[in-house]
Amino acid sequence: MKPLSQFCRAFLPAALCLFSAACSETVTAQVPANHPGAALYTTYCTGCHGVNLHQSGSGGSLLARNLKHGDSREEIHRSIADGIPKMGMPAYGETLSTRQLNDLVEYIAVSRSGDVEALQQTKTVGKVRSHDRIETLDYNVQVDVWIDGLSTPWAVTFLDANTALVTEKRGTLRLVENGKLHPKPVEGTPEVTDGGQGGLLEVAPDPDHGTNGWIYLSYSHRLSNNKAMTRVVRGRIQNHRWTNEQVLFEAPHSTYLNTRHHYGSRFVFDDEKYLYFAIGDRGRQDNAQSVRLPNGKIHRVTRDGNIPVDNPFAGQKAALPSVFSFGHRNPQGLSIHPVTGEIWSSEHGPRGGDELNIIRRGVNYGWPVISYGINYNGSIITRERELPGMEQPVWFWRPSTGVCAIEFYTGSEFPYWQNHLLVAGLASRDLRLLTIEGGRVLHEEVILQGLGRVRDVSNGPDGAIYVALNSPDEILRLSSAGEAIR
Repeated sequence: MKPLSQFCRAFLPAALCLFSAACSETVTAQVPANHPGAALYTTYCTGCHGVNLHQSGSGGSLLARNLKHGDSREEIHRSIADGIPKMGMPAYGETLSTRQLNDLVEYIAVSRSGDVEALQQTKTVGKVRSHDRIETLDYNVQVDVWIDGLSTPWAVTFLDANTALVTEKRGTLRLVENGKLHPKPVEGTPEVTDGGQGGLLEVAPDPDHGTNGWIYLSYSHRLSNNKAMTRVVRGRIQNHRWTNEQVLFEAPHSTYLNTRHHYGSRFVFDDEKYLYFAIGDRGRQDNAQSVRLPNGKIHRVTRDGNIPVDNPFAGQKAALPSVFSFGHRNPQGLSIHPVTGEIWSSEHGPRGGDELNIIRRGVNYGWPVISYGINYNGSIITRERELPGMEQPVWFWRPSTGVCAIEFYTGSEFPYWQNHLLVAGLASRDLRLLTIEGGRVLHEEVILQGLGRVRDVSNGPDGAIYVALNSPDEILRLSSAGEAIR
């Protein structure tokens, strides 16, 4: 187990900007802090491109040798002003003045022409010292790097006490045995389209995995016309190879889209062992209100992909029968309350308006007709916060945390946290602990901050908490450091 080095508790704003890098080779940055574009960059771009332009969020590093959509000043200006809708980047041409646009472009261009040594020095920011501990309200917590050497880990799950699986967004499934990462990815996994927010996403074992060996995956599936949608399959791993694959959910090909964001995609199994999975609106927000379409929904199927007879829209010709709830923007977290059996979901909102919901059959959660957020470029999505027939969130975050995975804690390492909800934050780069009673959030505490973009959180069979980070790409293990504080 490798210890972390010094971390900072800097809080990054919500992800508000996006244009992808074409190459991992980087130019270097010398950030001019007093430049008039610096404040604009902080407001609109840090969540996706990092505080020093090099921390790869959903938008990638702006220090790549060649930017995918052009790296001349004119091309950068066009990307910012016109946006890149396919990749989820809004247009700022009407939000920012001509002078502001020029200042922001100049800031990025000047930052890209800096000194190699200066960039390398910035890369150590955000670590904790060896064997460092953090203090929460209830516990001193030991934080260690459990697994490193990964490439954008998206999900981590345990098969048994000694075996875990990790998905890497680029399309690889990794096996961890006895705390060591297998040097080679599992062979034969599905081909994914790795672009924007798409790639290999969720992984989960069957509730009866010990006897049937089934493992479930979701990923961005691309057609020959380059359009994509979230797809769900299951298979088995035999001799380090993916085998016996079965497609459980594939949306009608007419509903596939050429956008590359809002794939959603987390899994849970309820007490009846039905499989729930989420698909984001795929950048087509109005589609979330149509039960004919797969995007902007939470779906429910049997473990072999059939439709439960009590699904709310089963048997209706004008609906997709797998739809369980609708009106969602981009659900990136699902978890079952260990006592009540309620299905909780976290929903990545726009600029403000990240949500926490209890999912119920046939319910409309309102997006984009009602919302507590606005567009990334500052324009209004809707002025309505609530309307009849549309469910209110249990909790919402404004400003956004970039909410991602959620997990009810069920381990023995932190007894006071039993049945509390762990919440991952991408933009806020933190892990939060929510006290929940009677379907309400009573208290929220940040228990980990500043180490990286928190993508996933999972209960370990040893009672520890496992946290998947992006930038840096590693998995942390949180354990108790001695007696509880209280």
